[in-house]
Amino acid sequence: MNLWNLVWTEMWHRKARLVSGIMTITLGIAVIVGIRTVSSASEEAVAIKLDNLGANIMVLPLGASTDDYYAADIDAPTFPQEYVDRIVQSALPGVDNLSPKLSRRVQIDGKNIVLTGILPASEITAKPLWQASGLMGNTLDASCAPSNEANQSLGYADERLQRKVIDTLREDECYIGPLAAASLHVRPGGFVSIGDEQFKVTKVLPETGTVDDGRIFAHINSVQRISGLDGQLSAIEIMGCCNAISDGLLGKLRNILPDTRITTIGQIVSTQIETNRLMDNISFAFLIIILIVGGISIGNYTWANVNERKREIGILRMLGFSHKRIYAMILLKAIVFAGMGGIGGYAIGTAAGMMLGTSLAGLDISPVLILLPMSLLLASTISLAGAALPARLASRIEPYTIMQED
Repeated sequence: MNLWNLVWTEMWHRKARLVSGIMTITLGIAVIVGIRTVSSASEEAVAIKLDNLGANIMVLPLGASTDDYYAADIDAPTFPQEYVDRIVQSALPGVDNLSPKLSRRVQIDGKNIVLTGILPASEITAKPLWQASGLMGNTLDASCAPSNEANQSLGYADERLQRKVIDTLREDECYIGPLAAASLHVRPGGFVSIGDEQFKVTKVLPETGTVDDGRIFAHINSVQRISGLDGQLSAIEIMGCCNAISDGLLGKLRNILPDTRITTIGQIVSTQIETNRLMDNISFAFLIIILIVGGISIGNYTWANVNERKREIGILRMLGFSHKRIYAMILLKAIVFAGMGGIGGYAIGTAAGMMLGTSLAGLDISPVLILLPMSLLLASTISLAGAALPARLASRIEPYTIMQED
């Protein structure tokens, strides 16, 4: 007699119990899948937004003030440009881009303007909003952040949110922020005299709402020459992966550059860290609850089913079914529940996650396929753990004990 036929026949004649058993697993799996589907998309979207904010770590001389993160490099003390090589040679994971700079206040037409020396390719990579002004070249993806294709799949198709890079700023050219351009009455193609040198205004940068709007950006070699600080920097901006920062990236940088002050934008980093940690904790808490509640529910269901089928099991034992075969029959039913509940839970959880993610968080959520095998594994764990003891007790039923019952 085939075990599959026995299992299917028994479940077919007890449809109400079949539905309740499967729903116990399905709803538990659906909760986990729904949470993980939304949280995965949320974590990826947060990573994209943080990545698009640009540099989030700044290396400064020890004597520099960090009261204003965005203006900390202006007129700061200097350190050797060789520090950039130290960071590069360390090959620290999570360092996506280095942007060395030297900033000094200069007098132009009687006005105080901040002149900042940059390496153009590095600086543009660190400032995604500059892409809006047409500073585009080859696409550059961060090592720890989603690619531009991922940006678009999550609804970030805006060119300003796709980091690209150029390196065409010559030593006699400059970019100028919108406030500085308005103050000096210059336009693209015009010229600005700084010290004894004249620079062609290549671009007027888009407004960012930061101190960059009042700066003039020129090649770092030119600014070092004008200020008489050859081979010196006032800051190094680093685009660091937020997950790497949470894993101790700042401490590793301080070990490499012990005579510098290394700071980060605490709110930005903590936002991703706390968000990811919260979602992980919620998922883990629900997982534990579902394992306990689901296992107990399946155990109670299986135990009730075994008690109800004692005579049937006794007859099967009289027909020659071994203890192991009875045990396998009960567990096979649990596996069927796990398969149906796992697939159903994945489908319901994914659909709920996609609807809730769109309506509540504005995220374009796609099914997370890796959650399907995980759902089946979790459903099997719940079902087999709950059914193991009742199945063992059922396998020990002897025919003579059944014949003695009234």
